[in-house]
Amino acid sequence: MNPMEKMTTMSLPMWALFANSSELYYNPNTTVAPNFLTKPKACEQLNIATEVFLILGIISLLENILVICAIIKNKNLHSPMYFFVCSLAVADMLVSVSNAWETIIIYLLTNRQLIVDDHFIRQMDNVFDSMICISVVASMCSLLAIAVDRYVTIFYALRYHSIMTHRRAALIIGAIWTFCTGCGIVFIMYSDTTPVIICLVSMFFTMLVLMASLYSHMFMLARSHVKRIAALPGYNSIHQRASMKGAITLTILLGIFIVCWAPFFLHLILMISCPRNLYCVCFMSHFNMYLILIMCNSVIDPLIYAFRSQEMRKTFKEIIGCYSLRNVFECLPVCYKPGNSYPYRLFGHGSYVWFSQQDLGMNRVHWSRRLSY
Repeated sequence: MNPMEKMTTMSLPMWALFANSSELYYNPNTTVAPNFLTKPKACEQLNIATEVFLILGIISLLENILVICAIIKNKNLHSPMYFFVCSLAVADMLVSVSNAWETIIIYLLTNRQLIVDDHFIRQMDNVFDSMICISVVASMCSLLAIAVDRYVTIFYALRYHSIMTHRRAALIIGAIWTFCTGCGIVFIMYSDTTPVIICLVSMFFTMLVLMASLYSHMFMLARSHVKRIAALPGYNSIHQRASMKGAITLTILLGIFIVCWAPFFLHLILMISCPRNLYCVCFMSHFNMYLILIMCNSVIDPLIYAFRSQEMRKTFKEIIGCYSLRNVFECLPVCYKPGNSYPYRLFGHGSYVWFSQQDLGMNRVHWSRRLSY
């Protein structure tokens, strides 16, 4: 019996718990444990069309690329919080793309359009599973980093820029992804062992406890803290309201994350606690739906950024408008030099200038561009 046949005689291989790449997809002659043969019809494996995974993966990829481009483009978004949001967008993009690619490969293998040896299939599955492991850990760490940033913004408002510098934020993001990559490598090395799953589930609940503690302290003392520092010189009520709005945005992000990822982690818990229980098997038979929820989280997050942040929404519109076909020629770079005569009237101040093209016969205000001298 070759290694593939040995693996397929197991009820559910431990290394296939993190993604929809179980050997049950690869080998139509798979033999399963008796408890799977006696399942009621309602507990049969839920299959979701490959097109659904592919569409969600493409949407998530485009949305999160848009988020990253917006943060890079808009200098007003060059703050630690949005750097952490950028890290979260990369994690969202990673999990959606890996799920979509894995689904495509499963489809090709199932339909015999891609023929590879069993060892290569195992290695591909390990890579995709490790990517999901990396993305979930990166998402948790990025959310925690955003929470800490909001906490510092609210309770140390006057010293925020000296505490949370750009360099420090970059070091935190680097540490997050180094740690996540290490988790992915460990997962590949010990993917057949239960402690790996226990460790991942423990990290999830630890993150929830830390976030809940931060939020409890943040919202319980926020009002009294506002009153206390309002009398201090240099206090900016607009900054304080923006900080609270950022904290509320993070609350929404965290709530969506929990709703979308909780079934996945419950699935992992059931896999190691009651793999042969009929009710547990029924819940686990809908694993593909839990993967869809995870991908939906990656699609929803950019919509939350756009809905909650006017600056982000404005930048989205500029990027989309600039790259639309009807605005291709309007978005060509404008060369401006002091002393030259141009048919534009200038409005505004600072580094952003609005160009009115009424002198060119266009009765609307054109787009804005940062001038470089």
